[in-house]
Amino acid sequence: MKGVLPGKPEASLQAASTGYWDGKRIIVYITGNALAILSDPATVLQTIYDDDSRNLEAVAFDESSGKIAACTDATVRIYRPLGHTQDSLKWALQATFDVEEGSTPASLSWGSSEELLIGRSSLWLYDTVSTPPTCHWTQKLASPARSALLSYDSSYIASVGYYDRLVKIWRRLNFGSEEVHFDYGYLPHPRGVTSIQWRKPFHVDQTIENVLYSFCADNTLRVWTSADGVGSYPLQLWGKLDLQGAIPQGPNTLKQDLRWAFIVSQRDLANAAEKVVQEQGNGQEKEDVALQYLLSIANRDTEICVVFDGNGSMSAWALENISGKPRGADNIDNVALVKSKDFEFLNQSAPVQHVEILSYCNKCSGHLHIVFHHFDGKIEVFESNIADLLDPTPRSGRLVHRATWSGHSGAIKKIVRNYSGSAVVSRTEKGETIVWSHQRSRLLRHNIIAEKRHIHRICLLRGGRFVVFLHHDTISAWDCRTPTHKLLGECKYAIQGKPLCVLVLPRKNAEDVTVAHIATITSEQRGIVWEIDLPWDHNLVKEPKQNGFKNPLREFCTFKLDGAEDLAYVLPVDPAGSKPVISGFLDVFARDVAISYTHSGRVEFWTARVDHAKKRVEWLSTSAMETGVTEPALVGGSTMKKAALVNQNRSAVTIWDIRGARLEYEQDFESHNTVQDLDWTSTPDLQSILAVGFPYRVVLLSQMRFDYLNKGPAWAPIREISIRDFTPHPIGDSTWLSDGNLIIGAGNQLFLYDREFGETSAVVTNVRPTHHNAQTRDLFEVVQKLNGPLPIFHPQFLSQCILAGKHKVVKQILLALNHTLKYHVEGDSIDAYLGLDLAEFYGDELSAGITTNNSSYITRRGPFDDNDETFTEELALSICEKLQRIPLPQLSGHEQIQLVDIVECSGVVEKHRRSLDENGARFMVFFRQHALRKGRVNEIHMSWREINWAYHSTSQDILLDFVSKNYHGTMLWENARESGIFMWLTDASAVKAQFEVIARNEYTKSEMKNPVDCSLFYFALKKKTVLQGLWRMATWNKEQGMTQRLLANNFEDPKWKTTALKNAYALLSKRRFEYAAAFFLLADHLQDAVNVCLNQIKDLQLAIAIARVYEGDTGVVLKRLLENEVLAVAAQEGNRWLASWAFWMLKRRDMAVRALITPVYTLLDTPASPDLRSKLFLTDDPALIILYSQLRQKSLQTLRGASKVTPRTEWDFVIHNAGLYDRMGCDLLGLDLVRNWEFLRLPTSAQKGIGGDIVDPTKLLRRRSSLIVQDIPLTPTAASGGVPGDMKTGGHKGVKPPPTVFQEPDANSLLDSFGF
Repeated sequence: MKGVLPGKPEASLQAASTGYWDGKRIIVYITGNALAILSDPATVLQTIYDDDSRNLEAVAFDESSGKIAACTDATVRIYRPLGHTQDSLKWALQATFDVEEGSTPASLSWGSSEELLIGRSSLWLYDTVSTPPTCHWTQKLASPARSALLSYDSSYIASVGYYDRLVKIWRRLNFGSEEVHFDYGYLPHPRGVTSIQWRKPFHVDQTIENVLYSFCADNTLRVWTSADGVGSYPLQLWGKLDLQGAIPQGPNTLKQDLRWAFIVSQRDLANAAEKVVQEQGNGQEKEDVALQYLLSIANRDTEICVVFDGNGSMSAWALENISGKPRGADNIDNVALVKSKDFEFLNQSAPVQHVEILSYCNKCSGHLHIVFHHFDGKIEVFESNIADLLDPTPRSGRLVHRATWSGHSGAIKKIVRNYSGSAVVSRTEKGETIVWSHQRSRLLRHNIIAEKRHIHRICLLRGGRFVVFLHHDTISAWDCRTPTHKLLGECKYAIQGKPLCVLVLPRKNAEDVTVAHIATITSEQRGIVWEIDLPWDHNLVKEPKQNGFKNPLREFCTFKLDGAEDLAYVLPVDPAGSKPVISGFLDVFARDVAISYTHSGRVEFWTARVDHAKKRVEWLSTSAMETGVTEPALVGGSTMKKAALVNQNRSAVTIWDIRGARLEYEQDFESHNTVQDLDWTSTPDLQSILAVGFPYRVVLLSQMRFDYLNKGPAWAPIREISIRDFTPHPIGDSTWLSDGNLIIGAGNQLFLYDREFGETSAVVTNVRPTHHNAQTRDLFEVVQKLNGPLPIFHPQFLSQCILAGKHKVVKQILLALNHTLKYHVEGDSIDAYLGLDLAEFYGDELSAGITTNNSSYITRRGPFDDNDETFTEELALSICEKLQRIPLPQLSGHEQIQLVDIVECSGVVEKHRRSLDENGARFMVFFRQHALRKGRVNEIHMSWREINWAYHSTSQDILLDFVSKNYHGTMLWENARESGIFMWLTDASAVKAQFEVIARNEYTKSEMKNPVDCSLFYFALKKKTVLQGLWRMATWNKEQGMTQRLLANNFEDPKWKTTALKNAYALLSKRRFEYAAAFFLLADHLQDAVNVCLNQIKDLQLAIAIARVYEGDTGVVLKRLLENEVLAVAAQEGNRWLASWAFWMLKRRDMAVRALITPVYTLLDTPASPDLRSKLFLTDDPALIILYSQLRQKSLQTLRGASKVTPRTEWDFVIHNAGLYDRMGCDLLGLDLVRNWEFLRLPTSAQKGIGGDIVDPTKLLRRRSSLIVQDIPLTPTAASGGVPGDMKTGGHKGVKPPPTVFQEPDANSLLDSFGF
């Protein structure tokens, strides 16, 4: 925490108290109905709020017991300390009792043995040892006491009334007994007494001669000591000091009566002198004149009276050997009279306020502290080296400002910032409004605005110099440039609907600072704009207006916000990102002014432009999105087009990128954590940070790199700020200031947090702290680490290179990494780019030799080929071994483990490289990686992305062999599901053969060898006889006899089919789902078996595998399954990989290509309503564009599908994916994509046939590929057979294929795929 404003101190004489207890300094003061307890100027120990809403009037701290007494106008509360460790020192209520009410504030004072004196219209002496406290003595007073003080040994009471010349001294006659008796006398003064105080003992339990100091309105300090003789005066005058004459006036200066004086006690003087000596140390005391002078004073029994005039002068007087012997005047010596700028406390423009001064000095730590309590609502704490303070030679730096304590006197409800974050305005529920300026990470109170009317909305203009309030039917503007604010103007308004916000509209010219435009928008989409003339320069003389007075605040125009139906709320956009450029244009690049949301969850960003000539304001929606979050309770938007929404019951937060139309984060904080506040800011390099406010904590969420391989979150909490240690009051509001500072308002207090934070409040663990200073972290640095470009050896970058088909680049990187690690010395930094030339990542593919799959291969050698190493499996293992020893500073531990995995996988694939195609290599790397990571992550099976690579691979037999070996040749169904093998195998005979292997392994997996386990598989293969044989051996199974008799029948016969069905239903009721599905197959009810797999077993892959094995890839059930189930799931989840695979299986290759680029639900006949997951950022994936570029030129159908994608859509898709690469930290790959992407040629009208379809799709390619498969059906019936209406590609009829292309041969032989 950087700073705290513990609350506005009450303007009462006993608002603050301090003491040294149990080795700690305690300072306590009252603010509203709360106590702020501090241990030093910047540390709040505790804040105690009272259930009673009445303001507190006085507080006193007892040095001997650590107790605190505080009172309202009628109730006294006593708090006692709990827990003595530094961390857990807290106070709790011990007792409450009532005293007689009065019109004046009460006075509180502690004596010895926990006795408490309360003074007002009477004096009450309480013993607080017992609970409840008991009253020993009470005495009615003639007039209310202004101050009543018990001496430190409880033997005297001094009390004085308002404007009273006589101080009444009560002398105690007895101790210990129940009845306590006092007699009294008077100390006469020539004028009213303003202040009295007893001399402090050197130690708490030390008994000293009682000495009373009294300050009088005649500007004189009088010192009274206890008299020996028996007279009418209990105390006698020891000496006096003329405070007026203590600071002599020069002949030319104005006469000033103002004097502030306070006593530095003997204890504080000795501690302060000791501290100075410690700091000098090593024998330098002799040379330091100021120190010698100080020691000569402090060594005698001395107290010091310090006098200020508030205008730069200070005088200090030593009071020596105060005792009962009256020898005063000789013992009062002037020890310093100095002028210094440090002592200019008075602000010339503001009226002089009453000031109370306390001083203290802790033993062994810290210098003398002086506490000024100004009655205008602030306490200033200064620290002073006492040798410098009393040094008679001219010098500066006598006082160092340590803190200003201020704040509110009631609970803060709202905090509003200005655009730059240099000023904020905070207001309480009762309407107390304060403007603060934020300078050098300190908050300074600038202004208090007394506005009695209800304030609906607030905004700040021009760095907090002007404040605008929107009331129910008026708007007012205030000038806050000076400490005394003044009203600029106000204007009545009437409008339809409830005003929702106050918006500051952008200026047309940056220099135009003298006019501002303010707008409000209501729930009925109506709006008003006001124009305000701002008096900018005091010296500018305004030219006289012809028609007399012109209101500086006036209505400019009204408007209707079109296109914003069903408005729930409009609010200003949080500034984030680079400084807005004032362009004067109204377009999507203009700065956003407002964000609106509707009841249905549509979020929209708006910008505006003021048109002076036509006296109107034009509005433009810059981006919008349907989020599907109905009735959001809160929304926050930033100028970077990010929006956060909180659901209706305030428990879940979702973060959306409105420009990219995607959901990036969803978190349910459960119902006991209600979200109250959302605030956006960003780092200088444009990474967003969101502060989510709860009642007692604020969680900072940082955006993260997208991670499609680990499905990592796009946002993560990086810091949690809890205020429970300082205050029991819930947070009222919080907001960001400039430069990553966060201000939180809770109760009367404001807490200012800067960017530095310690390990304890950090939440994300995978950010390694920098090594030189592991204790604190900088918020911006942490966010930068979680975002921005990745080093090229990062596992995510390598994975994306592999997906993009850049195997040569990967080899280059790994060779460079090997070279770096080989010569690495501990402590060396590792270059993020390993010394490679960046152009190699996005070099033009034409110069690098044309490849078929649109990847820019690299042929250049790196500079590190010392002995022409080549990348092999052995080299990969050697790199892994080095990585296990050497930690890379740019990677977290988890990421380094992933890097080891990827290197190992690349080595394994390199071994098979000659016989694998691109897609096979992709699948193999990720399958191997999946196998290595299986224990660490909870992903159950390979994603549909990897399944697609294997599905479109031409080397499936190698992949099948690789997968089998990985499972040690005993592949069970769960392994087959994990690897997706029955989804990607295209050869029907291979599917059946592999299914039989699974059936065998399922049978032999247990010791018992149970035929039930493999029934489903054998029935799917229609191999009932094999199963009969297995049952014959299962003698241990009690179902053996019945099952054997049943299987012996002929299930072609309808009678036995019915029996099988009955068995299936019976098994369903017993929840034996797999066995039930097997009997459905026996009854030849494939559809029912598939339904059981989907609905009961919840295994989509099993349903597809059974359908493929039972009736082949052309079967009706499989087609229905793909159309009704798979595509519906794909649409609902937004899973484009799954949709593309399903369309390809349905022989709809044109749709398979389109599914990669357009949202799936738009391609279906009966679109399923997409749920929230379909908008999640994970449904995007830059690898989609790689598959798209590959598939679109594979066959005529796919080319035709690609031609259906408009150039604009394709352009957006490419730019979108380049943006995804950027957000993933793979900026180089994004650059490669936009440099080397090849767009299809636009078809001319001559090339289009009937129905707008392309006659010869090959003409769309800029470069002819070596092979394009002819797969467009020739007969009209085949073209339209059984495909949902929307999926039909029109114009198949009668179009002859171009004669240049081969007919597609039978795909059984591998060579045929190459078109030989």
